[in-house]
Amino acid sequence: FQWPVAGDRCWQLVTGHWSLAVGTPKDMPDSSPGAPYFKLRHYPKRRRVGESPRIMEHWPAEREMSESSIPLFERLKQSARDEWEAYTRHRFVRQLAAGSLPEASFRHYLAQDYLFLIHFARAYALGVYKADTLEDMRRAAAAVSAILDTEMELHVKLCEGWGLSPRDLESTPEAPANLAYTRFVLEAGTAGDALDLHAALSPCVVGYAEIGRWIAADPGTVLEGNPYRPWIEEYAGEPYQGIARDARDHLDKLGRERLTEARFPKLAATFRLATRLEADFWEMGLTRAT
Repeated sequence: FQWPVAGDRCWQLVTGHWSLAVGTPKDMPDSSPGAPYFKLRHYPKRRRVGESPRIMEHWPAEREMSESSIPLFERLKQSARDEWEAYTRHRFVRQLAAGSLPEASFRHYLAQDYLFLIHFARAYALGVYKADTLEDMRRAAAAVSAILDTEMELHVKLCEGWGLSPRDLESTPEAPANLAYTRFVLEAGTAGDALDLHAALSPCVVGYAEIGRWIAADPGTVLEGNPYRPWIEEYAGEPYQGIARDARDHLDKLGRERLTEARFPKLAATFRLATRLEADFWEMGLTRAT
């Protein structure tokens, strides 16, 4: 019997079928032209009992290509599955959907959210500095303007409906959970680049949209007579859903431009901690922690 020469179609078939059937061909003579290729590339070490033979060296590359084909936000969300569930299905959210959330908890949340929006605007201002292109600079600048010129005004009016005056909001002390979350986002963006910044921001922007959709679609949600119905409809509505889709698309774009597989674990850790801090923000509102 003569071993086929490496590169021949017959060589590829024989070595592949042999390895599947009996594992490493120990009797393959070292003088065979294909022996060095087969033994070093496919079987660099002894296999353990029950371990499948490594026939295709390019499997890791295929797996990497498969992972990179998943949108970045989805990869980050999958990496923080437990934290994401704790955040988007928090007791604060469930009680808000049922209309049973204590009004004092919602007022406390609104006052802290006013302070949060101020730091959110600062984070997007940092995004202008961290951007690489004029398009991304304009995008971040538009977000700053939208928060300061539109969202803040709407939030103040919402708070007035809940008995909170502008003076009340401005004199509200910042809760530790608020401070921890907002400073973490700013630090992530300051120490890192635009991708780090938007990975830290995305649990808020995209998460609220998912929460709004979930509440609106949940059969157990009570809308009739629910004092929080305007909040639910705001985040479940198409205008905000469009903002969230845009944020996801931008994060994916930054990922295509900047992400490497070696960098992903650190980015996932940033996303995971930001998501955990979002859940802490709900808890702060629920318990009225100051």
